[in-house]
Amino acid sequence: MRTVVVRYETKPDRAEENQRLVEKVYAELAERRPDNFRYIAFRLEDGVTFVHIVVENEGGSNPIPLTDIAAFQELQREIADRCAVQPVASGAAVVGSHRFLPE
Repeated sequence: MRTVVVRYETKPDRAEENQRLVEKVYAELAERRPDNFRYIAFRLEDGVTFVHIVVENEGGSNPIPLTDIAAFQELQREIADRCAVQPVASGAAVVGSHRFLPE
């Protein structure tokens, strides 16, 4: 199981646009229903910081890479222009989880 955490800050006037793009990713995920990863995104209370967490699972009956999701590609397309602080991706290890990830 691989976990990646991505954090970035949008420009204040681009935060709503970014949120709409993230919401489109979830709409497409709901349609395509890939089961080989878990994905959650947060918008922090400062209104401009976003944190995305992807936990990849082994296999699955409908394995689709997140990067193959058209809405995710659109989210990434102009990310550099939307951001005041560019995305930083880091690998992570789960230390503990209470009802957040499946056991």
